[in-house]
Amino acid sequence: MIERRILRALWVGSILVIAAMLFIATFYRELLFDINLSAGTVVFFSLAAMAFFAEYVDASLGMGYGTTLTPVLLLLGYEPLEIVPALLFSQFLSGILAGFLHHKFGNVDFRKGTRSRKITLALFSCAIFGTLGAVILAVSLPKEIVKCYIGAMIFAMGILMLFSSSSRIRFSWPRITFIGALAAFNKGISGGGYGPLVTGGQIMSGVPEKNAVSITSLVEGLVCLVGFILYQIAHGEMNVMMTVALVSGAILSTPAATRTVRVLPDKILRRAVAYATLILGTLILIKLI
Repeated sequence: MIERRILRALWVGSILVIAAMLFIATFYRELLFDINLSAGTVVFFSLAAMAFFAEYVDASLGMGYGTTLTPVLLLLGYEPLEIVPALLFSQFLSGILAGFLHHKFGNVDFRKGTRSRKITLALFSCAIFGTLGAVILAVSLPKEIVKCYIGAMIFAMGILMLFSSSSRIRFSWPRITFIGALAAFNKGISGGGYGPLVTGGQIMSGVPEKNAVSITSLVEGLVCLVGFILYQIAHGEMNVMMTVALVSGAILSTPAATRTVRVLPDKILRRAVAYATLILGTLILIKLI
């Protein structure tokens, strides 16, 4: 009982911190004062703390890590070429660890032959091959249209999840495959929108809530590994200090996040995923106004 209360408090506190970070980054950029990026220890622990809260929410809800950290790090003065590989590498390690701990704590069963393992492999395959068409369109479609499309889709997914929160949906492989390809397409076009769509899409396809969150954590970790390797082949640059800080914060939060998924009732977790999806979709749409 005490463990459940502590984890719930940490979960709610992390969501509030993430909400504050996103709110400031979205509406009050002038509040972010100039920071001496060579300040060493202070900067390192600040980055680690941000990664801790972002990964805690991501590993417990299946979304929010890159969506939260990217705008904040940009506003702090870092360049995209510094941010992208650091985020990819840190989410690769934390995603793999989250998948292992989710399995260990009983949130999901990744043993050979299980449905969860098959779903993971299917989604990972879609994530690899589904980006091909996206790359072609990414160079021709206006960014505003792409962002509007992603935001509207994520928002609609949250609405559907809320309205269907009291019903149990029969599992469907065609829906899983479609969602995986669509999420990979979104990731290839915009670099975002993967976690909310994959987590919500699995739930809407009949996958239990805890399984959906666990599978998303592992799949996104694997996808980030592929992205990191390709990024290093293309650019070969990495901000080591930022990468180590983000990895440290993300890894430290993962055990608590996976335990939170274990103790939260399915109904509460489903509604939490739905509301988080709605919020992320709304923020994307608001930024376009």
